[in-house]
Amino acid sequence: MLYAVPSLGLPIISCLEIPRLLADDNLYPVRLTVHPHLLPLANPFRIAHESRTDQPTLIVELFDEATGLSGYGEAPMTRYYGLDSATCTAQLTALAPAFAPLHALTPEALHALLDERAPALNPFLRCALDVATHDLWARSKGQRLGELWEQDRTRHIPTCYTIGLGTVAEMVSKLRAFPWPVYKIKLGGGTEDLAIIRALREHTEAPFYVDANTGWTARQTIDYSEVLAGLGVRFIEQPLKTDDLVGQREVFAHSALPVLADESCQVAADVDRCATYFHGINIKVVKCGGLLPARQMIVRARELGLQVMAGCMTESSVGISAIAQLLPELDYADLDGAMLLAEDPARGVTFAPDTGLVRYPERPGTGVVYPR
Repeated sequence: MLYAVPSLGLPIISCLEIPRLLADDNLYPVRLTVHPHLLPLANPFRIAHESRTDQPTLIVELFDEATGLSGYGEAPMTRYYGLDSATCTAQLTALAPAFAPLHALTPEALHALLDERAPALNPFLRCALDVATHDLWARSKGQRLGELWEQDRTRHIPTCYTIGLGTVAEMVSKLRAFPWPVYKIKLGGGTEDLAIIRALREHTEAPFYVDANTGWTARQTIDYSEVLAGLGVRFIEQPLKTDDLVGQREVFAHSALPVLADESCQVAADVDRCATYFHGINIKVVKCGGLLPARQMIVRARELGLQVMAGCMTESSVGISAIAQLLPELDYADLDGAMLLAEDPARGVTFAPDTGLVRYPERPGTGVVYPR
């Protein structure tokens, strides 16, 4: 049955039966529901690629009739990556019958099925299914997801808060309106980049992460790096376009700051190549296809001596609560997506404004409550 969503004009797919056999060989349905949302931003958000005031997203719910439990995942419909809600909802709908052979809805079984039956599925949709499966699996065990993984729980990594690209005055105003212990600053917009950092530094002693979003040249990056290091910047994220390997090698050799890959490191196969061009990687769970591949990327990055960051798109608390389970495995985190929203359709993890550290709710799975 289809239900129209008046505010978006998009269909919501409900009660799609995905049969699976449980241990007692009784057949139970797992129902997939796709919830489209248009997330309004608290402020216009600009990076080198685009400017936006809202974020379409799909929240995917897997309901297990055997246990009465639901797991939730999210796929932000990022326009920059050519995603739209109607097309992606249709792809999820078409995939539903492929779940029939499953005997257990575990993360590993999910990825094995997708590899066999839908290898070309968009990684954002794969991620939503991966996260919903992880959430449902952990809820069935009555534990928070991260507690089911082997992690160093003495590691406490704060999240940054992002100041989107704008004029100097606009960015200073955003920073002053949102006191936070560490900031990511979006640059790559032109000649004012250094002036922006100097102006922001006058209003806070917090560390800065700088994200150029492929907006610089190699010469700019090298020249800026020494200045930025003196202004309390910890690293530079993705300064060059992904195909500028000659320039990136120069930056890798001569930058006064560590350089982390973002657009250059989207899936597990990218990690090895990045080790010769970058000092670290920023893993986006939606780009790599979920928590399972993200953790595989972390393991490989550590083997190669790379620093590891996990970032987000503009997601609700559904997506952010899932990524937050990775925090003890990271060096840096950018999990402010839900903080950038004017309205959040879910509740989940929060972050302490004085330290930037995560506060996990005392609920199993990723801790998400949807709808709030």
